[in-house]
Order: sequence, then C-alpha cells, then structure tokens
Amino acid sequence: MQEKKSHENVRAVERALEILLAFRPGDNELTVAELLTRVNLSRPTLYRLLNTLEQKGFLASKGEPQRFHLGSAVAHLAHVWMSDHSIAELAQPMLRNLWAETTETVALFVPDGTYRVCVAELESPQPLSFRRGVGYREKLVLGASGRTILSQMQLSADELRPYLAEPDQDVSALLADIEAIRAQGYGTSRHELIEGAVAVAAPFFNGANQIAGSICIFGPSVRVTDNRVTQFAELLKREAANLSRALGQQAA
Repeated sequence: MQEKKSHENVRAVERALEILLAFRPGDNELTVAELLTRVNLSRPTLYRLLNTLEQKGFLASKGEPQRFHLGSAVAHLAHVWMSDHSIAELAQPMLRNLWAETTETVALFVPDGTYRVCVAELESPQPLSFRRGVGYREKLVLGASGRTILSQMQLSADELRPYLAEPDQDVSALLADIEAIRAQGYGTSRHELIEGAVAVAAPFFNGANQIAGSICIFGPSVRVTDNRVTQFAELLKREAANLSRALGQQAA
C-alpha cells in the first residue's frame, strides 16, 4: 500500500509539471479548455492540480471562464536559476552592441544536455520581428543557434545519434552541415523553426576553450538578406570573441 501511495504521489508531481510545461513563449494565459488540448489529463484531475498549483503560487487565475497564467513562484525559480547563469550578465554589453548595430532580435543560448536554452534576449524594436523569450528550450540539432553549439562539440556520427531530432535523420548531412559551420565560424538557418525567419549564430567559449554557447541574431527574411547575413556573421564573430575573452579564453 505504501509503495502504491508513493507511486501515486510521484505521478501527481509529474502531471503538475506537465501542466506548467504546457505554457509556451507567448502564452500570457490559458483556459482549461486550452490546457486540456496540451496535457493528457481528465478535466477533474486537471482542476485538482490547477487548484494545488495556484495555492502554491505556481499559477494564478482570473476571469470567467477561468484563465490561468504562471505565478510568482515560477518567477522566483527563474530568478534563482538566472542568478546562477552569470554569462547572461557578462554578455549584456556584447548583446547590446549587436542590437544597436542591427536593430534585430539578439539572443544568448547555452547548452543543456542535448538541448540549448535562451538565457538572455533583446527584442527587435521593429514592428515585424521575432522573439523566443528567456527560458525557450530547443534541441541543439535544430536551428542556427543550436547547430552552432553542436559544431564545436567534436562528436562522431555515433555520438551524434542521441542529439537527432528524428531517429531516421540523415547523420551524414548533419555532419556536413556542422563541419561547414565549424569552418566558417558561424551558422545560419532559414525558415526552419519559424516560417519567414532567418537566424545567424556564432559560438563563444569559456576559459578552458570549451564551447559555452552561442549568440544569435534573427529577423524576417525580407530584411535579413544574404548580404546582411554576411554582415551579421562578422558582427557576431566579433562580439562572440569579446564574450569568450570575458569568460577567460586565452588568445590562440
């Protein structure tokens, strides 16, 4: 009986976390109906867990029908997490330089296992722009900012397999892509994760000369032409080198 109760408690935690992770960048609030399309829970179970999460400050609600948004407890955890990521603070001068020179969205990514996480972002002031938001998480193998990090990890074809987006993904094509990124010092993607968006990214390194993350510029294809991609790449490599030095990397 004790073992069964313990299992039920763990499952309740898993379900509660699924609800929190159902919120995506841009979701200011979600109704119960919207949450039901994102989590595999019955309505009574969902209501019970929503009530518990709201009592603990992880969610807050308003209106009729009831609409939920992330609460102050999430902000507290985000603050604790961000305080341990001083790279975001060190990178601010570099990010602001890029933002001022390009007027496009600039973001900083760090690796997290087979994923990368956005730890800082400066949104473009232009009416047509793209943003992912601090905390955005995506597989390294997808997008310029991820593959740019992956290109510096020196992985073999077999070592790359856990990173694949799909089991049948063409590893040879991926290897060729990351070799090209490594050779030119930056990566690009077009219409890959967001339709109409172009991204350019460059890697930065820590004091042990290990890959620490990537700096990325992204904007709409109507503005980020091939010529501007080349310009952005040079700016990114300059500021990525500045950030690497700030992190202790020694000159070659």
